[in-house]
Amino acid sequence: MISPASIQEVLNRADIVEIVGQFVRLKKRGANYIANCPFHNEKTPSFSVSGTRGIYKCFGCGKGGNVVSFVQDHEKLTYPEAIRWLADYYKIALQETERTPEQQQQQLAEESLRILNEYAAQYFHDTLLYTEEGQAIGLSYFKQRGFRKDIIEKFRLGYSPEANTAFYSTALQKGYNPDLMEKAGLVKNRSGIYYDGYRGRVIFPIQSMTGRILGFGARILKSNDKAPKYINSPENELYNKSRILYGMYQSRQTISKQDECFLVEGYTDVISLHQGGVENVVASSGTSLTEDQLRLIGQLTRNLTILYDGDAAGVKAALRGLDMALSQSFNVQLVLLPEGEDPDSFIQKSGAARFHEYVKEHKQDVISFRMEVGMKEAGDDPVRKSKLVNEIAESVSRINKAEDFALQDYYIREAARKLGVDETKLVNLVNKYIRDRVDQERRTGSRKEEAAPEQPEIHDEPVMPGVAQQAAADEYQEWELVRVLLEHGDKAHEGYANVAALMHERVDPELIETPLARHIYDSYFAYLGNYKTAPAVSFFVNHADTEIQHKIASLLQTNNEMSPKWKENYGIETLHGELNYLNEVDSTLTYFEMRKLKEVQMQVLTRLKTEQDSAKLQALLAKLLELKKSEAEILKKLGTVIVRQIRTS
Repeated sequence: MISPASIQEVLNRADIVEIVGQFVRLKKRGANYIANCPFHNEKTPSFSVSGTRGIYKCFGCGKGGNVVSFVQDHEKLTYPEAIRWLADYYKIALQETERTPEQQQQQLAEESLRILNEYAAQYFHDTLLYTEEGQAIGLSYFKQRGFRKDIIEKFRLGYSPEANTAFYSTALQKGYNPDLMEKAGLVKNRSGIYYDGYRGRVIFPIQSMTGRILGFGARILKSNDKAPKYINSPENELYNKSRILYGMYQSRQTISKQDECFLVEGYTDVISLHQGGVENVVASSGTSLTEDQLRLIGQLTRNLTILYDGDAAGVKAALRGLDMALSQSFNVQLVLLPEGEDPDSFIQKSGAARFHEYVKEHKQDVISFRMEVGMKEAGDDPVRKSKLVNEIAESVSRINKAEDFALQDYYIREAARKLGVDETKLVNLVNKYIRDRVDQERRTGSRKEEAAPEQPEIHDEPVMPGVAQQAAADEYQEWELVRVLLEHGDKAHEGYANVAALMHERVDPELIETPLARHIYDSYFAYLGNYKTAPAVSFFVNHADTEIQHKIASLLQTNNEMSPKWKENYGIETLHGELNYLNEVDSTLTYFEMRKLKEVQMQVLTRLKTEQDSAKLQALLAKLLELKKSEAEILKKLGTVIVRQIRTS
C-alpha cells in the first residue's frame, strides 16, 4: 500500500497542465486551456483544463476530475497504478507499507500483463545487446539497417534467441505464469508443451502514448517460406491493433510542437525517420486508419501527412481509412515517394533537409490524390469511371460543409472538371451521400436518446417553473451555494470575518436537500472547525471520494458569467475585478432567503386553510402580509428574483 504522505507528495507535485499536455495539444484560452477531448470524438474543443484548480472537464462527454483520475481514465489504470505512474514521471520515491501475500496476489492479477510485457521487453533488449547470439544476429541486422545504438535504445529494440524455450524457461524461473505468457503471445502451447513464440526474430516493442509496453512486433531474419515475415502479439486486454500507432510514445511531443503528424506503414520507417531527425512520425503497422487511431493523432494535431512508397495495393488499402479523417476535419495530405523508395531508404539516402523539401514539393490533398490514382486505374472503362465518381462524391460528402464550405465547393468543381461530369449532378450526388449519412446518424441517435435521461432546460432569464423545473432549479442553486463557498469562502465581507462566516449565519443547512451538496457543505465547515482555516479547493479536487472529485471538477469549470441583460432589464449593476465575487455571494444568499420565506409562507397558508379561530386567522393573515412585504423588499433590492442556474453533471 502506498503511504498517504507519498500520495500527497504526488498530488502536490503533479501539474495537470503538464500531464494532460503529454496526451493532447492544449491551447491557452483565458485562465484555462482547451483541447479536443481525448475521451470522445469531437471537432470543436469542449475539453477544458484549469491549472490553478488542478481539474479538467469535458462539456461534451461529461468526463472530469483531477490529474490522477485523468491518468486513470486515459491509460485505463487503477488508482494506485496512476499514483505510481505520476511518481515515476516526477521521479518521486514512494513509501509503501508491506503488502500481505493476498494483496500481492491481487496486485499481480491487476497488473499481470503489463508487468510481464515490461519484463519481456527488457529481456529481449538485454539479449540483443549483451549476448553473443544477440550481437551476432540481431544487432548485426539492425546495424545493417543503419540504426545507431542510441536509436536502438530509444525504441527498446530486442532479439529473441533461436532456442525453443530460451525466454519461456527464464520467465518461468522468475515466477511468470505459462498461461499468461501464452495470452501475451510470448509463448505457444502445442499439446501441453510450451515454446517461444518469437524465437529467432528481432523484436519491436509496441508502446502506449505513455511508454507502457502493450505488445510486440517480431521480424524473422532467416529465410522461411512457411513462416510469416512479421508477427504481432495477439489481441488481449492491453494489445488492440486498431487502437495503437507505433512510435506514438517517442513522437508525441514533436507532433504537438510541429502541429503535423507523418503516417507511414512500418516499424523501420518510423525508426529511420527518427534517426534522420524527423521525429513527428507514427506507423499504422499495415492497417487502414481506424477511428481510435485518428483519435490518438487528433489529440495532438489535425494535420496528417501520409507517406506512400508507391505500392498500388498498399495505397488503396490505406486510402480506405481517409474518409473518416475527412469527416473529423483533419487536413489530410499525401506524398508519393520516388519509385523504388520507402521512407526508410529515402531518409537514409537523402537526409532530413531533402526529405522535408520533397514532402513540401509533392504534397497532395486526399481528393486530388484519389482522383489521380483512380483515373489511372479506370482508364477508358465506363464502369470503373462511374465507380470512381461515386467514390469521390462520397469522400467529398465527408467534409464538414458548415466548417469547410469553400473547400467542399472547390473539390466538387475540380472533380467535375477532371472526371468530365456535370457539376450540378455531382453536387446532387454529394448531397445524396450527406442525406443518407444524416438519416443513418439520426436513426442511431434516436435509439440512444430513448435510453438517455432528459436533461433539465437551462434559462438565462427568469421562468415560471413547474414542479420538476423548480426541483431542478433548487438543485442548481444548492450547487451554486457550494461553488461560491469553495471559491470565495475565505474572502473578505463587510461585517464578517469572511464570506464563509456570513454564509454560516444566513444559510439554514436544512434547506440544502441534495445529499452530495449537503455533504460537501458540511465537510467544508467541519474542516474549518477542526483546523481553524478554510479548506483549499484542492482538498475537494483531490478528495478520496471520486464522486466528489468529479462533481467539483464539473462545478468549478462552469461558466458563471452574469447575464448581460441584467442591468438592461432589471437595473442590476455588475461589480468587476476582484469585487465581482460580492455579486455572486449576495445573489446566492438572496435565493436562500427567498426559499426560506417561501417555506414559511407555505406553512402559514396551510394553517389558514384549517384555522377556525377568527383572532388567529387575523394574526396569520398579518404574518402572511409581513412575509409578502419582506419578499417584495428583496425583489426590489435586486430588481427581481434573478437566480442563476448553472450546468452541473
